[in-house]
Amino acid sequence: MPELCRMDSAALAAAYRRHELSPVEVAEAALDRAGQIQDRFNPFTFLDAEGAFVAARASEARWLANRPLSPIDGVPTTLKDIVLVDGWAVRYGSHTTNASQGRLDAPSVARLRKAGAVFIGQTTTPEYGWKALTDSPAFGITRNPWDSARTPGGSSGGAAVAAACGAGVLHLGTDGGGSIRIPASFTGIVGHKPTYGRVAANPPSSFGTVAHIGPMTRTVADSALMLDVMSGRDLRDWTQPPTQFPSVSAAPIDWAGKRIGHWKTPCVDAVDPVVAAAVEAVLADLESAGARVVEIVLPYQDALLEIFYRHWYVGAANRLSSIDPVDLSVLDPGFLEAARIGQSYGGVERMSAEVRRSQYGAAMDALLADLDFVISPTVPIPPFEAGHDTPPGSAAKSWVEWSSFSFPINLSQQPACSVPCGFTQDGLPIGLQIIGARGADTEVLSAALTFEEMYPQHFIGRAGKWPTVAGGKA
Repeated sequence: MPELCRMDSAALAAAYRRHELSPVEVAEAALDRAGQIQDRFNPFTFLDAEGAFVAARASEARWLANRPLSPIDGVPTTLKDIVLVDGWAVRYGSHTTNASQGRLDAPSVARLRKAGAVFIGQTTTPEYGWKALTDSPAFGITRNPWDSARTPGGSSGGAAVAAACGAGVLHLGTDGGGSIRIPASFTGIVGHKPTYGRVAANPPSSFGTVAHIGPMTRTVADSALMLDVMSGRDLRDWTQPPTQFPSVSAAPIDWAGKRIGHWKTPCVDAVDPVVAAAVEAVLADLESAGARVVEIVLPYQDALLEIFYRHWYVGAANRLSSIDPVDLSVLDPGFLEAARIGQSYGGVERMSAEVRRSQYGAAMDALLADLDFVISPTVPIPPFEAGHDTPPGSAAKSWVEWSSFSFPINLSQQPACSVPCGFTQDGLPIGLQIIGARGADTEVLSAALTFEEMYPQHFIGRAGKWPTVAGGKA
């Protein structure tokens, strides 16, 4: 049974094609694993065994007839408690929502369903996905499987924990300021924030066009596969460009001659020396392979924190406007405070932030016209104690400050992939971020795939170690 939880999509599809495995037994293994980790790490808000087995039996019949819907037909998949799913209640991690079942799939969910993915459950998020940790008034604290006293990050922390522990293969996350990449870094998995608009959103995010939808997996190939399935135009999402993005694929690249910008200094504070050393060791290897590495600072870097605050906190205020005032007492106090700050911004301040964002975005496009990739730490620090919005003892005033390698790329909408690049002495994962030009998801994922081939020992499910699950190894 544990071996079934370690297989990737390609291995499962090959076994289904040879009729050596059934999607039903794989769904059972994924659900069993989810049950094993739930009490200890709290990655799920809901498990849908009945729905999963219905979908798995239908997939089994298709594979037996040699007529699968796609390469992910029958692959166990989780969905974050922030996207609409037909037959499930979306709670946004909040007491202010209700448990009534929806009758609509979000575009990304609909595409996964059409491809035959088997939905096993819904993963945890902080209230309305407002911060880079995963705890909420409604569902409590989600914990890191490498050390249950630590946070897995957020807001897609439940998806990251499920991926790291083998409770599913494909995991849908959302990322408005780092919410895919931060938990990917903290749990040692792959997390890809796509180019904005590649994956359609409906309904629109309360946080506007900084919010992205993307894959979280144990391997780069699975992220590429999942992203390709989720990508596409949906007329309900007016913010998408009126063109089709090319299909996503990933193939090894040659580092020779590649121009790489080393984004070394975050917008706020400094990088932990252990994290910096892990990233710099990789860059030294890439230089040895023929890449040209230059140190960079992002355009307008000193202004980006305030630009993001004005976008993010106004988004929180926008979400708060839809909540009945009688429910304010049950909200996460941090979310309520962020929304109150957002309410204090005037229209001119908000529009000024939009103008400065557009200037920064244009400068980032120009930067990535001269560089093939920008590489940085994903998060400047290792995972810290769960139950805190900022590292205990730090000077950080908010989650935004300790995660400032991520939110600038939401403002500029480039694709960015977090890959595991080592462990601290305490056995906690470290992530490296690969950023490319807008539209260059295939190039970024190809670079990430090449990185995975160079460093298989860092990747869960390959040569790397697995986190501890319920007293034993995953």
